[in-house]
Amino acid sequence: MAKLYFYYSAMNAGKTTLLLQSNYNYNARDMTTLLYTPKLDDRYGVGKITSRIGLQADASIYDAEFDLFADVSKHVAARPVHCVLVDEAQFLTPQQVLQLTLVVDRHNIPVLCYGLRTDFRGEPFPGAIYLLSWADELCEIKTIGAGGKKATMNARLDDKGERVWSGDQVAIGHNYVSMTRRAFQLDRASPVGYTPPEG
Repeated sequence: MAKLYFYYSAMNAGKTTLLLQSNYNYNARDMTTLLYTPKLDDRYGVGKITSRIGLQADASIYDAEFDLFADVSKHVAARPVHCVLVDEAQFLTPQQVLQLTLVVDRHNIPVLCYGLRTDFRGEPFPGAIYLLSWADELCEIKTIGAGGKKATMNARLDDKGERVWSGDQVAIGHNYVSMTRRAFQLDRASPVGYTPPEG
């Protein structure tokens, strides 16, 4: 039976490289894949999934209004589809995550989503919340931060390399660095709000 997978990590763990490798493995066996990437991520060109090591593939773009289930169903009507791969899956809407569950449950096609859990304030992305809740398989991709410690958080830096503590949740093109939760200073970054007592 097909499953919905969520491969998640902090920044710079190689999520996109793993997506492109999975796509290559399917294609090498003459199996058809559908790739999706968010419209707002145009750092390497619209409709391009590109890893930092130079691998690239064309993909369909989605925005908040795009119906993933309808689009996959259209392709399935024309030819067999063996896998759906979604890059930057944290940008999916909750409704789009539901659409992907239907791709799995009604078309029996595995869906592999790759993305972040949290933003630069430690806040969960809407797409990640529902992928963490509904995916059949959760797969953490390990990230190493400074000092070789496991990193789980994403800090945003400005053009001078200084930490950014406030701003919009989505900011494509900024510099990010992966950190441990301790180094991240979650009590300072998070809008949840808590000041520990002194002493």
